[in-house]
Amino acid sequence: MGRLVPAVTRALDILELFLEGEGMLSAPDITRKLQLPRTTVHELVTTLAARSYLVSVPEQPGRYRLGVRAYQLGSRYAEQLDLAAEGQQVARQVAETCGETVHVAILEDLDVIYIAKVDSTHAVRMVSAAGRRLPAHCTAVGKMLLASLPPDELAVRVEGAGDLVAMTGHSITDPDALRAALDGVRERGVATEHRESNPDVGCVAAPVRDGARHVVAALSVSVPMIRWTEERETELADLAVKGAADLSARLGHRGAAR
Repeated sequence: MGRLVPAVTRALDILELFLEGEGMLSAPDITRKLQLPRTTVHELVTTLAARSYLVSVPEQPGRYRLGVRAYQLGSRYAEQLDLAAEGQQVARQVAETCGETVHVAILEDLDVIYIAKVDSTHAVRMVSAAGRRLPAHCTAVGKMLLASLPPDELAVRVEGAGDLVAMTGHSITDPDALRAALDGVRERGVATEHRESNPDVGCVAAPVRDGARHVVAALSVSVPMIRWTEERETELADLAVKGAADLSARLGHRGAAR
C-alpha cells in the first residue's frame, strides 16, 4: 500500500465534516473540529472552493457549504450501484455468520421479489430462488416493506388487492389484522413471520435504505422451525439489522437501517 498524502487526507477530512449533519461551516469551525493550523485550513478551503467542492454562502460571509462538484460525484456513485449485486455480497456475509438462508427483496405492488439469495449451509434449510415472487403479507421482508410505505399508499394497495391470499394456515388474510401487524413492525423496527409462507420456516427481516433514506429493499434471515427459538430469533434479528445497515451504507445511507 502506498503512502497517504497528508494534504489530500486533510482535504477529505474537511469534506467529511459535512457528512456529520453540518449544513454550513466556517474556517474557524473547521480549524476547531480538526485541530489543524488556521493557515492550512484557509489554503485547503480556498482550493476546495476553487474546484467547486465547497461554495461560500452569500448571505453568511465566511461560511461554506458543499458545492456542486460534491453532488456530481455522489450522483455518479449512485448511478453505478447495483442493488442486486450489492445485496448478494452482503447476503453472503450474513449467511457466513449465521449459517442460515439470507434473502434481499424488493416490493412490487403487493408482492415481494427476491433479488439476492444465499443458501444455508445446513442440510435442513429453506428452498427458494432469486427472482421468486411471493405475496408480501406472508413474508417478513414483505411486511417490512409494506410497513415502510406512506399510510395513504399502503391503504390504496391493500384496499385494491381484494382478498389476501393464504399460503399456509398461519397466513394473515384479514386486512385489519395486517394493518395491526404492520403497526408492530414499525414499532419494533424489524419484521417476523412464523410459518406464514412456509409451514416449516420462520423469518426475520430489517429495512434497507438508500442515500435519500427511502426504504428500497429488505434483508431477511430464514430458519427452519426446528432451529427456531426466541433466543435464536433475537440473534438473527440483530444480524438482519446489521446486514441491512451494511447494505444501506453501500447505497449511500448514513445511520442505522432501522
